[in-house]
Amino acid sequence: MIISFSGPPGSGKSTIAKMFAQYLDWPRYYVGQMRRQAAAKRGMTLEEYNKLGETDPSTDREVDEWMKELGAKQDNFIIEGRTAWHFIPHSLKIYVDVEEKTGAQRILNQLKSKQRKKEAEKFETIDQIMTVNRQRMASDKKRYKKYYGIDAFNKKNYDLVADTTSKTKEQTFDEIWAFIEPRLKK
Repeated sequence: MIISFSGPPGSGKSTIAKMFAQYLDWPRYYVGQMRRQAAAKRGMTLEEYNKLGETDPSTDREVDEWMKELGAKQDNFIIEGRTAWHFIPHSLKIYVDVEEKTGAQRILNQLKSKQRKKEAEKFETIDQIMTVNRQRMASDKKRYKKYYGIDAFNKKNYDLVADTTSKTKEQTFDEIWAFIEPRLKK
């Protein structure tokens, strides 16, 4: 089984994907980190890289082709990426959702509490993070629609939508596990 996770910024999809990878003892692939690394190689921020992707499909296609190949060759892994559900259509597709303001607050808290303090210096308010998140999602929507004719944020594309707004990570894990466990036994 392959389990793909997607969702808006700050939803907790990375946290949940890591929890499942550890629990199942499966590899976890994180497409967002791959894109950040590709941006850094070009001396760009992720936002700049995404903007470039609006006119240069190579910024998406490299990772997307890799996902297709991975889904065809490997089994029993977790993948986190906005288009993973599309490029690995036989995956169990989980959308981890959150209310916009809660997601922005989580991101701000994370930036201030971890090694991303330099990145946190750019943000003083939740409103600033919500603005950046909206821009990022708009760029994602534009690219995915243009190159693939899909909307990665349309919840109808997923087998399960789990809203984390008022849940702990443990509650979210339990909700998703209740959905996954019977399918693992098949």
